[in-house]
Amino acid sequence: MSNYLAQFKEAVLQAYAHDIVNTSKAAAYSGMLMFFPALLVMTTLLSQVQTGPTLIGETRGVLEQFLPADTLDLIQSAVLTHRVNSISLILSATCLSLFAGMGVMLSLMEGFRRAYQLPPEDWTFWSRRTRALMLVPIALLPLTFASLVIVFGHQIERSLVDNADHELRYIVVFFWRTVRWAVSFVTILTVLTALYHFGTRRREHWLWVLPGAIAGTCIWFPATLAYGFYVTRVADYTKIYGSFAAGIATLVWLYLSDFSVLLGAELNGVMYWDRMNSIAEHAPVSEPAPLSR
Repeated sequence: MSNYLAQFKEAVLQAYAHDIVNTSKAAAYSGMLMFFPALLVMTTLLSQVQTGPTLIGETRGVLEQFLPADTLDLIQSAVLTHRVNSISLILSATCLSLFAGMGVMLSLMEGFRRAYQLPPEDWTFWSRRTRALMLVPIALLPLTFASLVIVFGHQIERSLVDNADHELRYIVVFFWRTVRWAVSFVTILTVLTALYHFGTRRREHWLWVLPGAIAGTCIWFPATLAYGFYVTRVADYTKIYGSFAAGIATLVWLYLSDFSVLLGAELNGVMYWDRMNSIAEHAPVSEPAPLSR
């Protein structure tokens, strides 16, 4: 444990040396371009089903965890209750989301490269962008699954409570909420592991990138909860930013998320070089080549 804490301390120092702050900002800006078009597409698809309005209301409940309460009315009027009938607009929003998602992955991959201290020319121009575009569905598909669990979670919870005995209701609620949190944790852990595994040129075994994924997930969850409590209970962004409060709050949340991801990559980078140095120290010393006559 002491060795792990020492490596984490070294990762924090390396993170600032590798300019993790500005890299996180770049990823967050691209994430902003992706967030609202993706939300528009998702809510439009949800509105096509019979229980669409209920599911959109559940989506609003999820957003309440990290967005200021006053700004949710703005988002709901602009996106959550906005029915789009134009297929071309849906396709445009999807393409914009993919393009912005590729920008997020490019920024994260740059952070991964610095964490492993790889040369800038490690990727070619097109191979880097192809890999970034492939990472978008790798990250979005598990996150979509987790989002569906959260969105449908309240309905499943109410169904379980209604069908349970009165004495067992509290146990059922506790069990189901534990399952929801566990699914969210495992999903984030899976996404980070996949990003660390495929997002660097020096592809490592899944187990070698798992410590950074665990660290990034453990940092992201309390940071998200703390920020959600801050913006919903303490701060009032609408008094400072007005109608821009929703965007600013989302931008800060994305910045915290990207910072957590990159910090986990820094830990993997530190552990990688520790392994390489250990292998070099224990490698047998080769005999010098004989001198030519």
